Amino acid sequence: MPPNALKLILLVILILAFSLPNFLILAQETPNLEELCQSMDRINEECQALSPGDCRQLLEECSKFYEEKSSQIEEDLSKTQQEKNTLQNQISILLKKIEKLSLQIQQSNMMIKDLTLQISDTEVSINQTSLKIENSRQQLANILRTIYEEDQKSLLEILLTEKTLSGFFDNLVALETLNAKSRELLETVKNLKSSLEGQKQSLDEEKTDLEKAVTIQTLQKKESESVKKEQEYFLKLTEAEYQKYLKEKEEAQKKAQKIRSRIFELIGVPQAPTFEEALEIAKAVTSMVDIRPAFLLAVISQESAIGRNVGQCYLINTSTGEGVRALNNKKESRVMNPARDVPYFLDITQELGRDPYNTPVSCWIPAYYKGEPYGWGGAMGPAQFIPSTWKLYRDKIKNALGKAGDPWNIKDSFLAAALYLFDLGASLKTSSKEKSAASRYYGDPLSYYASQVMTRANCIQNFIDSGTMSSSCEDLILPQ
Repeated sequence: MPPNALKLILLVILILAFSLPNFLILAQETPNLEELCQSMDRINEECQALSPGDCRQLLEECSKFYEEKSSQIEEDLSKTQQEKNTLQNQISILLKKIEKLSLQIQQSNMMIKDLTLQISDTEVSINQTSLKIENSRQQLANILRTIYEEDQKSLLEILLTEKTLSGFFDNLVALETLNAKSRELLETVKNLKSSLEGQKQSLDEEKTDLEKAVTIQTLQKKESESVKKEQEYFLKLTEAEYQKYLKEKEEAQKKAQKIRSRIFELIGVPQAPTFEEALEIAKAVTSMVDIRPAFLLAVISQESAIGRNVGQCYLINTSTGEGVRALNNKKESRVMNPARDVPYFLDITQELGRDPYNTPVSCWIPAYYKGEPYGWGGAMGPAQFIPSTWKLYRDKIKNALGKAGDPWNIKDSFLAAALYLFDLGASLKTSSKEKSAASRYYGDPLSYYASQVMTRANCIQNFIDSGTMSSSCEDLILPQ
């Protein structure tokens, strides 16, 4: 081997000797993503050694992992469902085949029974015909014997025994005629017997064919029943596999939900966030609820200028719903519906440890119908939920966050609004229903409110897509 080649080999070995341990250490330090993301306890343990930004990146990776896993399980579910349907269809076809074969066997057995009776009747007829043939033969033999005896008589015997010669010949002619008729009858009876025997043979063959058919049909039925049992066995296995996939999907979705909730908790924002902070919250929320971030943020912007205006009144009288202006303590009527909303409002504030008489809510916007006032204030927080509506979504919010929601908390209000808008018909799959959902959110059949929301949503979507915003959109959306 040339010296230069030997040097080159030694150099490669040295490089591998130094790099391989580092590679092994790196491989050991990089945990399996499924193992790392298997529980929130494990994720929190890892996050303790990471910066908030790195922790959030890890959570994003875990969320993506479980979303992909859930999607894969969904494909397996779909495939398994198709297998179930195929097996169920095959079993259904086999059941029909078994039922048809049972009917055919029943019908064939009835025909065999009928043929057995026909064969029995034919055998009786053959026996009777055989007796007739035997009787005819005996009668014919007697006639022939008599004719022979007559032929053997001498002329003297004929003259002595018969009165006249003509009488003798008449008697002989009668015997010959009787002989001919007897032969004809015998031939007819023989033909009848032959015909009956042919019929019996035909019936026997038909019966044999039917018995063979019944045997084949019985075997086919047993085979179909065996295949049916086998298919039912596989169906049970497939159903068990289907249920297993369902359970795995549910577990993956639960883990993904917990991880998304943890990401949501990591978003640190002040009471009134900037536009960029609010957009980040909207994106985080819409990873939990299938709704367009721009549309959600547009509704919050329309409702409270992204949390800058969460209400200008305080409730002071729970019986009448009267209140006061927060700025000047001026009395205001119809601040909150005493029957519909006040009991829920007191319940919500008590649960959150808030003073119900020092918690801001929206004032009544004066409106009249036929000279009578209608409508109430009392909307809470950045998403402006009235207490009775918040109560409807409190459990959903608690399930998503793992704690009681706070309508005055910017993140909680975003989540509540997203859930409500989704239930009103707005989703990524039905974006055409966003305007209708916005109208129902506000209770504005004239859709003025909804038109404003959609204008804001277009501005925000353009910013998400291009990173820029027109001056008119800035005036409409961005805090002044």
